[in-house]
Amino acid sequence: MSRIGKRPVAVPSNVTAKISGQTVEVKGPKGTLSFTAPDDVEIVMEGAELTVKPRGDNKRARQMWGMARTRVANLVQGVTDGFQKKLEINGVGYRAQVQGKALKLALGYSHDVIFDIPEGIDIKAPKPTEIEISGADAQQVGQVAAEIRDWRRPEPYKGKGIRYAGEYIFRKEGKKK
Repeated sequence: MSRIGKRPVAVPSNVTAKISGQTVEVKGPKGTLSFTAPDDVEIVMEGAELTVKPRGDNKRARQMWGMARTRVANLVQGVTDGFQKKLEINGVGYRAQVQGKALKLALGYSHDVIFDIPEGIDIKAPKPTEIEISGADAQQVGQVAAEIRDWRRPEPYKGKGIRYAGEYIFRKEGKKK
């Protein structure tokens, strides 16, 4: 039994959920999101709750059960509260600023990195060394954060680079004389 899959997903009063076949569409204050579940699971609306049930007792159905329930819960959370990731920039001269629909990053290259902000994502730079990424789709927010981080990953000697807020970087000791 999936401990995650057993739990129903509560749908708040300001959110509407519609099921058509294997597709769940959720509308809320932050927009509309949809998810197409695999054929191994069944999604049922019971009152103000969405319940995910496996079809059969095979291994794949049990695997998809918990995953589908989590994806549905992410839809509901995304249209109500949204998701947010914070990045920190460490390094001399490393900074970020938002210019219109683009994020301009100075990361020690011979040129500035211009990152175009995708539709549905909001990026803020409250300080030159902080980036806040927010949006309704959890997967898209995480993907954008990972793409920005890939421009200059944190290195283990001085810790310079872009890291997630609160991320621990294993530090190495440098050369000795």
